[in-house]
Amino acid sequence: MIAEIAKKIVALRKKNGITQQALSKALGVSNRAISNWEHETSIPTIENLYQLAKIFDVPMEYFFSEDIQVRKTQEPPDGMESLVELYKIGRGPSSSHTIGPERACNFFREKNPDADNFRVILYGSLAKTGRGHGTDRVIRAVLAPHPCKIEFNMEEITSLPHPNTMDMFAYRGENLLDQIRVMSVGGGKVVIEGHASADPERIYKLHTFEDIREHCNAKNLRIWQYAAETEDKDIEEYMMNVWQAMKASIRRGLNDDGILPGGLNVHKKAKYLLQQEHIDESAETRENRLICAYAFAVSEQNASGGEIVTAPTCGASGVLPAVMYYQQQKKGYSDQQIVHALMTAGIIGNLIKTNASISGAECGCQAEIGSACAMTAAALGELFGLHIDKIEYAAEIAIEHHLGLTCDPICGLVQIPCIERNAVAAMRAINAVNLASFLSSTRKISLDKVIHAMRETGHDLADPYKETAEGGLARLKI
Repeated sequence: MIAEIAKKIVALRKKNGITQQALSKALGVSNRAISNWEHETSIPTIENLYQLAKIFDVPMEYFFSEDIQVRKTQEPPDGMESLVELYKIGRGPSSSHTIGPERACNFFREKNPDADNFRVILYGSLAKTGRGHGTDRVIRAVLAPHPCKIEFNMEEITSLPHPNTMDMFAYRGENLLDQIRVMSVGGGKVVIEGHASADPERIYKLHTFEDIREHCNAKNLRIWQYAAETEDKDIEEYMMNVWQAMKASIRRGLNDDGILPGGLNVHKKAKYLLQQEHIDESAETRENRLICAYAFAVSEQNASGGEIVTAPTCGASGVLPAVMYYQQQKKGYSDQQIVHALMTAGIIGNLIKTNASISGAECGCQAEIGSACAMTAAALGELFGLHIDKIEYAAEIAIEHHLGLTCDPICGLVQIPCIERNAVAAMRAINAVNLASFLSSTRKISLDKVIHAMRETGHDLADPYKETAEGGLARLKI
């Protein structure tokens, strides 16, 4: 172990262009201590290793494992993509494991019209949970009627550019025509190696909430108005279609029953929750029951492979529509008002997507359910007409109290605990808004800082807790 730690310290120091003297100064130790570590004559203390991990931006367990890569330093973003790239109407159960691969297969098939057979290799989370999510079924369906050989490579992890990586090969007979590497990075978005032109334009030039708040305050804008001035003129029409799709998924779910696919024998519960009204039911209990019913409705449709809206992902698609639908039913908000709230939520989702991640395979469930809760809190703040500072605080609270949440679905299916998490996060978003409306003037942490903390926390989470079906609840036998 001493030799391995020494080798990694040397490699990290040289990779980052840091001298022994500079490193010793940063750590508050002598030059000789650094030299001794690198020559295997002594070993750093746990506190030293913790400081080294912070300096070199690697998880602490990197020093003890051969399977953990050096974390790539995140390049400063040059803006944010359109809300159209965040909110996508598609089929579940997973934006990164079904919608993303579906998009990649459509691209590859159209790029190779002369191909008569295909081969796909799935790596990382796609390999480990692909069967549970139906990744293989989606790939075969899109590439049909041509045959496709699918391989699940669960061994290669150290050289992957992203946990959701897939290699695609197109053949004519036995002759290789083309091959690409695709990363499904969350929310249905795919990045194709060597195809920069496929990346959507970053139309938002501001990429921190601090800058957005200053812009809105200077021009007396609501957050949704900032989105409207930045997006294409048809954005509100697109968002209206998004809202209609969200409502449709709730209504379908509330009228559905039976068993979810996948073999866990999980019963659909949205319809049951809706029907559990009692004559002496309190207003608070009714609110909880209905919001949970709506969240279950969407999440169960997602788990069944039905049509939903990524908000920001399939696995977290029930949180935002549940709260918006309840508020519209209770207080009569117009569809236009809901659309403005969804645009506000979209800016928050975009900030997280740009500066951290919305991928469970990259940063755990905090990146999915935590992001959805923050988006919902912001949307609710807009509906209530809260000041931009209170909207920021509500979103910050929502993320802060999901930090470290693991992505560990049983059998790799987006069912347990995913469906219940959508309902719990919907209620937590309401709590975040209520708290923010009273205490925004006392807060100490900005939204930008907590998003950065989400990214750091996600990278420090061990792989078994990031959509690999190898840790946490996923290890339970049912």
